[in-house]
Amino acid sequence: MSRILIVMSAADVWERADGSAYPTGYWAEELAAPHEKFVEAGHTVDFTSPGGVAQPLDRHSADPEVAGAECARHVAHAERALREFGPLLKLSEVSADDYAALFLPGGHGPVVDLHQDARLGRLLTAADASGKLLGAVCHGPAALLSAVDEEGEWLFAGREMTAFTDEEERLFGTAEGAPWLLAARLRERGAVHSGGPAYAPFTVRDRNLFTGQNPASSAPLAEEMVAALRG
Repeated sequence: MSRILIVMSAADVWERADGSAYPTGYWAEELAAPHEKFVEAGHTVDFTSPGGVAQPLDRHSADPEVAGAECARHVAHAERALREFGPLLKLSEVSADDYAALFLPGGHGPVVDLHQDARLGRLLTAADASGKLLGAVCHGPAALLSAVDEEGEWLFAGREMTAFTDEEERLFGTAEGAPWLLAARLRERGAVHSGGPAYAPFTVRDRNLFTGQNPASSAPLAEEMVAALRG
């Protein structure tokens, strides 16, 4: 079986356009559902973040009125997985050579730090060059923006992908005052972005790149990656 690296944000605050602070963290379902699918398939999963910082849970993802009836199970699984793994690996110390796939969960954290993390950019560039599978869900695709070359050219320009849509950001109540909107930024940088109905599962595959639109897309996306690793 293979090793899979889940790359987490280290951000716990999203600074809004007006300077106010919006608490953030990892979204439970987007961490728990893929981890569960990967482990059930027999793969070994590691966790990493900038500086090895343990990101807190986004409390919205523990609210059944926001995250659905299964959220308590997702929270319990995510917390157990992180606790049993122990201290996160430092992003600066991991190598793409050690993994068959990289996975980027959401929460708003990636639009705070990962989108401009040069170390992550180098990791993604190396992984893509060697054909490793790359997965990202919801706000996780923001992390793909880190992969730019010395001339500022984006590695994933022209690639088909999805991400949390501008419509979903508005419905969630975080579009107004956001420094920038993810789907719009991906399109500006050259992504071929598409989306499905708000909050319904929707995934896109472009060669070795697998993306999911929202939390509900987490498990289907992981299943597609597991099938690709098997095949």
